[in-house]
Amino acid sequence: MSVEPGTLYVVGTPIGNLEDVTLRALRVLAEVDVIAAEDTRSTRTLAARHNIQTPLLSYHQHSGERRRREILDMLRRGKSVALVSDAGMPGFSDPGADLVRACAQAGIPVTVVPGPTASSAALAASGLPARECTFIGFLPARRGERRKALERLAGRQGALVFYEAPHRLVASLEDMLAVLGDREAVCARELTKRFEETARGTLSDLRARFASEKPRGEFTLVVAGAGRAEEADLTAARREVEDLVEAGLSRSRAAAHVARRTGLPRSRLYQAGKKAEEGRA
Repeated sequence: MSVEPGTLYVVGTPIGNLEDVTLRALRVLAEVDVIAAEDTRSTRTLAARHNIQTPLLSYHQHSGERRRREILDMLRRGKSVALVSDAGMPGFSDPGADLVRACAQAGIPVTVVPGPTASSAALAASGLPARECTFIGFLPARRGERRKALERLAGRQGALVFYEAPHRLVASLEDMLAVLGDREAVCARELTKRFEETARGTLSDLRARFASEKPRGEFTLVVAGAGRAEEADLTAARREVEDLVEAGLSRSRAAAHVARRTGLPRSRLYQAGKKAEEGRA
């Protein structure tokens, strides 16, 4: 089955091991008129490995509206275009979604050719319950914003999947421990590559390990969701904080006292009560 003219193909490519590519993806990449690549160097390596001669066009987060219009014009003229990211599936933490949305708005057909993703690979390797899961991608770089994002995720019962750069890994683990509590977690590094490694333990275990061992490579973190028992404990602890506040203790001291007694994250106890207080105002 040949590619259709005037169609955008969203093609999954290997996240490390160049053998992790489907026969369909190779055929589509060889048959389209042009490949729009987030990183032409990575795509050129894959193309050379499989003797694909299709012209490459760069399309990344700095390409801007002009390059997007150029690709849309190609598609309107009946050219077929394959969209690929640096690695994995376009649309996950890269600019691919913008082009897909623009095509949908313009009535241009979009076809997906599925492939590997670091998030699904790490989730499968984690061994954590994954009937429900939430893919977050990269957390904010600033600590305050990062903790607020984690606060919004704290009550979700499914596994949480994050991407993180090596230079921010320890800080993110510290914030996860402070906001989410000491949950079971997995840090997967350099998935499918030569130095692939999966580190398992609690958030405190992983923080201690990477505080003493310099993180290298790109990481995918899978963190266990909030258990129902944990949420019940948290609800009871929040009530205890409110009782102490009504008795005259400051919210900060009340949250610290209950956190020491229960082992629950002080920040969650404090923030939950503060939000309830603001809601009553």
